[in-house]
Amino acid sequence: MPQGLFPPPAHAKADALPDRPTAGGPGLAAMVSRLLALVLVGMISLSGGQSVGAAPLSPTDNAHPPLTVEILRQRLASPIQREGRAAIDLRNFTIDLRPESSLTPSFYRLLSSGLQRPTTAPALDISYAIIQGDFDLQKLGQREPLYGESLASLLSAAGQAQLKRDRQRLSQLSRLSQSLLIQADSPAQQIFLFKGPLIAVQTHFGGAVVGSETYFLGRWLAQGALFEQPLYLSGARFNQAVNLVGADLRQGIQAKSTIFFEPVRLDQSHFRNGANFQGAEFKANANFSGSQLAGDLNFSRVQWQGTADFARTLWQGSAFFLRDSFNKALFFTETRFEAPLILRQARFGAPVNLRNAMLGAEADFGDALFQPQAYLNVTGMEFSVENTRILGTPGQIGKAFSVPQLMGNETLLRNLERNFRQLEQISDANRIAYTAERLRLKDWQRRLLGADLNTASLSTLVKVGFTEAQAQAIMAQRQDHPFLSVDDVLNVKGVDLAAYVKVRDRILTRRQIPLGSRLAWALRWLMLGLLIVLSHYGTSFGLTFGVGLVAIPTFALMFWFVDRYRRRFPTPILPPLGEGLWLGGACGLLLLLGLNNLLRLADYPVLTLICLSLLIFPVPLALIGLLLKQGRFHDQMESSYLVEDGSMRQLRLLIARLPVIPKFPFFRDRYTPILLDRRWNWLNYLDFSLNNWLKFGFNDVRLRDQHVPGLVTALVWYQWGLGLLYAALLLWTLSRTIPGLNLLLYF
Repeated sequence: MPQGLFPPPAHAKADALPDRPTAGGPGLAAMVSRLLALVLVGMISLSGGQSVGAAPLSPTDNAHPPLTVEILRQRLASPIQREGRAAIDLRNFTIDLRPESSLTPSFYRLLSSGLQRPTTAPALDISYAIIQGDFDLQKLGQREPLYGESLASLLSAAGQAQLKRDRQRLSQLSRLSQSLLIQADSPAQQIFLFKGPLIAVQTHFGGAVVGSETYFLGRWLAQGALFEQPLYLSGARFNQAVNLVGADLRQGIQAKSTIFFEPVRLDQSHFRNGANFQGAEFKANANFSGSQLAGDLNFSRVQWQGTADFARTLWQGSAFFLRDSFNKALFFTETRFEAPLILRQARFGAPVNLRNAMLGAEADFGDALFQPQAYLNVTGMEFSVENTRILGTPGQIGKAFSVPQLMGNETLLRNLERNFRQLEQISDANRIAYTAERLRLKDWQRRLLGADLNTASLSTLVKVGFTEAQAQAIMAQRQDHPFLSVDDVLNVKGVDLAAYVKVRDRILTRRQIPLGSRLAWALRWLMLGLLIVLSHYGTSFGLTFGVGLVAIPTFALMFWFVDRYRRRFPTPILPPLGEGLWLGGACGLLLLLGLNNLLRLADYPVLTLICLSLLIFPVPLALIGLLLKQGRFHDQMESSYLVEDGSMRQLRLLIARLPVIPKFPFFRDRYTPILLDRRWNWLNYLDFSLNNWLKFGFNDVRLRDQHVPGLVTALVWYQWGLGLLYAALLLWTLSRTIPGLNLLLYF
């Protein structure tokens, strides 16, 4: 190629290769040698880079030099300052504490004397270190007599109180052992006291870490630490905070009867081979969120005085919380249980949050005690009806479940109801069904009476619960983008989750509904409301029977008054005083029993009494008022309106019987007017009301069909119609509360 077509650039001329030499000249050999050298250097660097990246970090490399006695003496003589406190810096060392190591005896002797200075105890910083062999914190602690006042100034108020309890316990055990074994007086008991903080960030513990029966006055900071062997903390007392965030405990932790006076953080940790916190006490908050727990997980008889946070944890082993006491909230939010969850005989003083949790084979709440303010929030909880059993105290566990709304939880409630029906815990299954219908009623009420976010005025939005600024922001946003769902209100500036929770039951985004559909919807809402208020949606036989005990004597008094009080002038036709007293006393007793049932069993006693009063008082009192106003002038004024079947006296089921006697003469002859001159005549009115309301009685008492004012007949037929509805409600309630009949209907 001609050289003039593509001349080399000016800056490359100086570096340009010389012209090709002739064959066999010295230029060719030099060039070949250079190329071979470059290739050799590249291969060496490539292989060296790969070996460095793949080789594990050696304990004796430059990053983790071995700790010697000389270095330890130097670090003890010149501690560093950290956060205003002296600290013994042993970071990034390889500390060999195996029995055959020459460092072990000197390490504990020298470090123990350095940590027990009379002034403020220094912190021990072993972050990023590799510790080979067991790490015994008892040997680094100071031996102190259990009795005396030397510890009082070092402990907090809670620690001092616990120290007194420990002294009493050990004293009782000592006296008991002496009385049983007939031993001489034992020497004064001592404890191990670790005064300073312990800092072990991302430390690798190759052996066991022993801190049992030790009082730790300083904080523990061991973020990301790796424990190859067990961590023994049984009987320890932590006076300051403990932080083991992201720790990897490969052989578990033994913290039996341990007491934590300050907050504990074990979140994002990995318990690979179990954890034993049996009998421990958490005086402040305990955080296990985001952790993975496997193996034998024993949290039995633990006292949680602060919040217990197990949110987003993964339980690969059985979670035992047997006889635990939770004074504050317990969080299992978004937690996954692959094994049983045992909360048997636990005590809950605050809500338990199981929101979006996934249950494993079993969740046992047997004999658990829930304080009035405690409940189980199971919103979005998932479990398999075929493979999971949720156990609890029959008649009690169903009341503990709570969800804020029906939307998104209807399948969950249906599965819970099915779970308890399979276990033949009918009352709990009915309670879940009752909870679902209450939520359905609330949802229907919101749809009928709630404020539409797309059309509501500013004053309506403020009345619902929004602030004026939030209402204006809602009105401004709906001009550009109409709200498609209630959750869209969270996208409005200034509306946070707390405001949404406050108003979510009173807002909606509805489309135009025809008037006929709205009326039908309102009628269904009214009927469902009556079923819930008067019978707990057919799940409370006591409440339903209490409604009957109030209605039957009330109508009996009305019938007695209408039948016996005819006129005062010119010739009085009035009942005797004794008969009125007997009937009033009997009806008053029945009313007291019925009101007691209503007030005791109804969730809304006042609303129940109002609904019942609206059913049994307005129409009958209006009919009686019209009857008194127009007067009664007819034949047989002195004869009772009621007649009885005199052919037989027996208990009868009168579900198909009408309240008026038949017109056929053959049957008419069997019915005779009741006897008004008997002292027990008042029983006839109770029997008549019982027949009309309950369709059951000991005598067939009916209304005659001749010479009876139409208003009296209307009153009787009104009670009979209400009684027919009540009988259907009572039978439906019995079918849902009797186990055998219930199983026959639902399976």
